[in-house]
Amino acid sequence: MAAPPFRRGLRLVSRPVWRLVYGLYERRLQKQVCAQPMPGHVGIILDGNRRHARESGMRNPEAIYRLGAAKLDDILAWSAALGVRMVTLWVFSPDNLRRPESEIGGIFGAVEAKMRALAADPHIHRKGVHIAAMGRRDLLPPALLEALDAAEAATRGNDQLTVTLAIGYGGRQEIADAVRGFLDDCGAQGLSVAQAASLVTPEAIRRHLYLADMPDPDLIIRTSGEVRLSGFMLWQSVHSELYFCDVNWPVLRRIDYLRAIRSYQRRERRFGV
Repeated sequence: MAAPPFRRGLRLVSRPVWRLVYGLYERRLQKQVCAQPMPGHVGIILDGNRRHARESGMRNPEAIYRLGAAKLDDILAWSAALGVRMVTLWVFSPDNLRRPESEIGGIFGAVEAKMRALAADPHIHRKGVHIAAMGRRDLLPPALLEALDAAEAATRGNDQLTVTLAIGYGGRQEIADAVRGFLDDCGAQGLSVAQAASLVTPEAIRRHLYLADMPDPDLIIRTSGEVRLSGFMLWQSVHSELYFCDVNWPVLRRIDYLRAIRSYQRRERRFGV
């Protein structure tokens, strides 16, 4: 979409001049960011699809969410170019099941189509992108599960950038499922309740999270201006740096992503010390 003109004092700056200024700023920002250590793992709460649709006059649910799914291509390209090694995108939570059926179908349909496209995209393999997923599989329709499994299988040998879709995912549910898994293991070993209780440690619970080997996110970004985590990676985000962006997810720009990373780089991470 063409950038609008903006006012500088009483004069209207033309689009070509605006694009020139924008380009210069983006290159300067990138240079600043690339001079500092990158976050290894970036989590993103994808918010603002419906808000953007209202502002744009869009009414078709699947078209709305296909636009949001297309933004994934940008995130892949930006992250790969910067050397970010892991990105986790929160796509759908159990709470979202309370939305209208047409909207839920729009989300699932858009994600399914995107996963099938990525599995066959040669650019994904050239960039070394591995697709993964985490969440409650029983909440997802069979066609979507098939598409997720196909994308994961097609990219399994790639190791430059791991992109995980948190879909059917809720942070409280993940912790509850982890505790259930821990207790199941204790029961299989014939341990008593007292014995199981004596073995409860943060590391014991962590081993039963959906993706136990996933490193904690260094930076979590939420789009659309909402200032809360809403249950995203509750266990893993204890030391994450948080960044809240006013831009809606479908129109997130590269400068917004760079600003989030620059903000992360300017913080002193003490981890409670």
